Amino acid sequence: MRVRAPGKVNLSLRVGPRARDGYHPVSTVFQAVSVYEEVVATPAEVFGVSASGPQSEAVPTDDSNLALRAAHAVARRAGVDDAVHLHLVKGVPVAGGMAGGSADAAAALVACDALWGTGLSRDDLLELAAELGSDVPFSLVGHTAVGQGRGHLLTPALSRGEFHWAFAVQDRGLSTAAVYAAYDDLAHPDVEPLDDEHDVPLMQALLAGDAAALGAALHNDLETAALELDPGLTEPLAIATDAGALGVVVSGSGPTVAALARSRKHALAVAAAFTASGVADRVLTATGPVAGARVVAGE
Repeated sequence: MRVRAPGKVNLSLRVGPRARDGYHPVSTVFQAVSVYEEVVATPAEVFGVSASGPQSEAVPTDDSNLALRAAHAVARRAGVDDAVHLHLVKGVPVAGGMAGGSADAAAALVACDALWGTGLSRDDLLELAAELGSDVPFSLVGHTAVGQGRGHLLTPALSRGEFHWAFAVQDRGLSTAAVYAAYDDLAHPDVEPLDDEHDVPLMQALLAGDAAALGAALHNDLETAALELDPGLTEPLAIATDAGALGVVVSGSGPTVAALARSRKHALAVAAAFTASGVADRVLTATGPVAGARVVAGE
C-alpha cells in the first residue's frame, strides 16, 4: 500500500509562555504544500523501516522512527497481530521545519489502516496522530488549518486560490527542542499569552486569496531563535527578499527558508536566485494548499 503525505509551512507561528509540563502553547496557521513523503507498507514477518531519497541517511530506522511508531499504534488500536515493513521515500527536508517525520507518521497511519483493513475512523486516526506528535494531525488532514494547544488541535481555515512557494533547504538540520530552548533563552520572562487577533490580517488574506497580503502577514516567533543557532540563514532570507518575494520566513523551527512568490514562474525565479547565490544545499518549489495523507495505490 502506497500513501503520500505533504510537508507544511507555518504561515504564522506564535509561541506562548512555557507551561508546567515543559511544552509551549502555540497558535499557528499551517498550509500543506506539494512537497511529499511517500510510505510503502508491505506485509512482513517483523516490523521494520527503510528509507530512500534526499537525506535518507539521516532518517532513524530503529524504534524511534515516527512512522514505525505509527504502525505499532494502529496495530495496538485495531488488535492486529500482523507486522509490516515501511519504506519511506523522502521528499520533505529532514529536520527542516516542514514536518517530514510527521508526514511519514500520517502516511503510515493511513497505509497500515488500509493494508490491514482495520476500518479505523478518521477520528481514531486523528487521536493516534495527536499521540505521536504535534504536527502529525495536520499532516493527516492537510489543506490549511489553524493549530492550537501544541499545534494538534485543528480548525480548518477558509482559503481561496493557490499560493506558490520556493524553499531554500539546508542539509544541516535544526533540532526543534534546541530551537525552543534558544527561544526560552532569548525571550523575556513575561512572554505574553497568545492572542488570536494577531493573525486576523493573515486569515483575511487567505480568504481573499491575496498573495501579497499573505506575504506581508507571514510570521514566526521562533525565527530569531533559529537565526541565533544558525546565523547563515540570514543569507537565504535576504536573497529571497532581493528576488522580490512577497514574504519570506523561516519555516517552523527551521532551517528551511520559505519564500512566497507572485506566481509559479516567479517561484522558479526565486529558486534560481537561491541556487545562483549558493545559499542552499537544495532548492524546492511547491504550491499550496494540498490535501493531507492519501492512498496513492495498492502495491
